[in-house]
Amino acid sequence: MGVVYHGVYLSYFEVARTEMLRAAGIPYSRLEETGILMPVLEASARYLQPARYDDVLDLKATYCTDHGAVMHIDYVITKGQQVLVTGFTKHTFVNSETWQPVRPPKHFREIVQAVAKDNV
Repeated sequence: MGVVYHGVYLSYFEVARTEMLRAAGIPYSRLEETGILMPVLEASARYLQPARYDDVLDLKATYCTDHGAVMHIDYVITKGQQVLVTGFTKHTFVNSETWQPVRPPKHFREIVQAVAKDNV
């Protein structure tokens, strides 16, 4: 078919999310070092146009809200000015040993919220 398989877009979301956190100064590895994991609770993608093999895509992740131990991130995948896919993921924060929900560190929220304001 020459188009990107629909399931791959969730991997693109992960790349965008990881880079958003890295740009905020919180690489995911640092969260893991503190004993916190961020598993996905929910993921959704809306496919508007297909990406084709060898397309150069732009990925954008934007922190939206969090409520306690749940964080919501929106995504937009574009090719030039054309929006191809939009979506979101919801994540919880858990202790890496017990997998029990925990609140994210206070500095994490402050930093990610500041980055979100810069993206508006």
